[in-house]
Amino acid sequence: MGSDSREIELSGGRIRYRDVGTGPPVVFVHGLLVNGDLWRKVVPIVAGAGYRCLVPDWPLGAHSVPVPEADLTPPGLAALIAEFMAALDLEDVTLIANDTGGALTQLVMADHPARVGRVVLTSCDCFEAFFPSVFAPLPALMRFPGAAWMLVQSMRLKALHRLPIALGWVAKRQPPAEIVDSYLLPTRRDPAIRADLRRFATGVHNRYTLAAAERLGSFDRPVLLAWAREDRLFPVSLAERLAAVLPDARLELIDDSYTFLPEDQPQALGRLVVNFLGATTP
Repeated sequence: MGSDSREIELSGGRIRYRDVGTGPPVVFVHGLLVNGDLWRKVVPIVAGAGYRCLVPDWPLGAHSVPVPEADLTPPGLAALIAEFMAALDLEDVTLIANDTGGALTQLVMADHPARVGRVVLTSCDCFEAFFPSVFAPLPALMRFPGAAWMLVQSMRLKALHRLPIALGWVAKRQPPAEIVDSYLLPTRRDPAIRADLRRFATGVHNRYTLAAAERLGSFDRPVLLAWAREDRLFPVSLAERLAAVLPDARLELIDDSYTFLPEDQPQALGRLVVNFLGATTP
């Protein structure tokens, strides 16, 4: 985790996070089967512009500390994000989210907005697409005994990483081997982490994002929708629908990227984030 690594004990368990920079707080929310390493190229840009970047490893299958007592339903994880902000006494927080983390952040916006000052949603689950269609069978599949073990063991084969059901449709550029290992080794090695993954995945349903979308009209703080123009999981039409629902949202499209904008286009994303923060942070 590095010298900036910290831990915090929350009601559901222990969360590891990186704390980089000083200034107004920015909390990052990654998605399924990745961790804070997803943001490794964006954080230096944002921290360098004068912001405190807090980068948790949320318990979504690539975390290193099991949380067997935590509520890992989507509403439970949204409450965990809110609790993280409260435990660190963060105010006027900027939430930056990607992929599954975007769905969780929408639940925070709908149900726990008090500490949130603004939001950046990069290509992510929303409306009917939670999970997107290629991953839609996952909740039912993970209910079968041993399915989580089979899934993570199959990812030992690097040739599978470029398939749509793996990294093929989320990242145009294959992450370095050590980063892929940081995503996949925890579930491979630790049955307790696999159990956390299974508890979250089996609870995913688009009723949560559809219900949140009905309440997002009351979220009147600034929102940047930074979307991959070529996204194959979350088409731009979803971002346009979000922009229509949110009272204060603007949509920016980024070229030459799939869902993992922090991986494919970190410089472009970082510039958009810093400009947005500069325009909306007192």
